[in-house]
Amino acid sequence: MLVDDPDCRLQGSMSKSDEPSLIQLARESGAHIQAEPLDLGSRVRDLRKSRGWTLEQAARQAGLARSTLSKIENGQMSPTFDALKKLATGLEIGVPQLFTPPTKGQVTGRRDITMSGEGQTHVTTTYEHELLGSTLTKKSMLPYRSRVRARRFDEFDGWVRHDGEEFLLVLTGTIRLYLEFYEPVEMRRGDSAYYDASMGHNVISTSPEDAVILWVTSLG
Repeated sequence: MLVDDPDCRLQGSMSKSDEPSLIQLARESGAHIQAEPLDLGSRVRDLRKSRGWTLEQAARQAGLARSTLSKIENGQMSPTFDALKKLATGLEIGVPQLFTPPTKGQVTGRRDITMSGEGQTHVTTTYEHELLGSTLTKKSMLPYRSRVRARRFDEFDGWVRHDGEEFLLVLTGTIRLYLEFYEPVEMRRGDSAYYDASMGHNVISTSPEDAVILWVTSLG
């Protein structure tokens, strides 16, 4: 996330402000849930039972021996990749879904609407952030609209970097996106970028007026 954050700087650099970053505020408010380790055996058993299949039916559908499927469900053996592919094909899902925990409670029905200009504000020396969806807790994404005040790279205390991935969309004006391992990129309204946020990154406005951008940061 592109903020004046002392925890997201190069070693040895100092912050111009003691204000917490949006990432810090989001995590302190419980915006992220730590995922629990997935029990593959239980996951396979739940998928089988959700289809109303017996061990024999599921094994036949997947082209596996009943004893093999039983051992997988009971955690007595680790399936080979070939067995995983057969399981996924038999269950009519993709292999990654075998390792994806089910949504507890199914549809949550959560919703938050932020009217223009009514988001939670957070101002730094280089950005004016408006946090969107701020009434929801335990989010896995942090969306926010930002007015880019900085005009030079040296207005930052070095690179901003943090865990997760980030999506950026230019709403108005023009910007220059700096990424640690790439040449700077000139961007204008409608242009977007998706990048690894642990890589150093900064943004400055290159238009006469402050550019406005939408950021979505993963909190995983």
